[in-house]
Amino acid sequence: MQRRLIAFDLDGTLAVTKSAISDAMSVRLRDLLARYEVCIISGGAFEQFDKQVIEHLGAGPELLVKLHIMPTSGTRYLRFDPATSQWVVQYSEDLTPQQRARIIDVLTEGAKSLGYWETDPHGEIVEDRGSQITYSALGQQAPPDAKYAWDADGEKKEALRSYAAQRLTDLEVHAGGTTSIDVTGPGIDKAYGMNKLMAILGLSKPDILFMGDKLEPGGNDYPVKALGIDTIAVDGWEQCAIVIQAIVAVAP
Repeated sequence: MQRRLIAFDLDGTLAVTKSAISDAMSVRLRDLLARYEVCIISGGAFEQFDKQVIEHLGAGPELLVKLHIMPTSGTRYLRFDPATSQWVVQYSEDLTPQQRARIIDVLTEGAKSLGYWETDPHGEIVEDRGSQITYSALGQQAPPDAKYAWDADGEKKEALRSYAAQRLTDLEVHAGGTTSIDVTGPGIDKAYGMNKLMAILGLSKPDILFMGDKLEPGGNDYPVKALGIDTIAVDGWEQCAIVIQAIVAVAP
């Protein structure tokens, strides 16, 4: 494969939603990092990437320097510094305090008016991630089975996304993960993040292959496909692991 970077969504692609990557996936990712630069771009905060991927990857500094972490839908970018063994922010497109307060109000009012406000949530329902505000219907730490069952056809997320988008016309409102709505600054989505990464690393679209589970129009991975980057749709981490194994097998 004539690629320089392989990029991934996180939940539903590399791992079960809000869960750690499997031992099998950690092996596949280490094999991939030995051959390619790797990017993970998703709606979660950096702490979620750390908890789900980095802590379970079992990779040393020589591989971590090839891992590009893009939390909050690409509004932030972090790289590993082997000199300090720290993850260092390369850029952060933070919302203003006024924007964040307005977004929180709209998401809260919308969820309550639509009957989606959980009275006994598993963690925060509306989370301020600085560069992104995220609504999670059942709370950030809800178990995967409950999250998958909450909105199997996507109608609830779309209703709240539409409600918020009509009131936050100067911002980007996306259907995020299984139960989430993400709001970022204007023009910012995963395509924005990939464009920033290409500029920083000196890459072009043919240098990149992206894998995600929501590549259909309206899905939070679709902007990458619409940008013109080659994509592979996967249905869960098991399928993704098979694709990674195939890529490694034919790597130069």
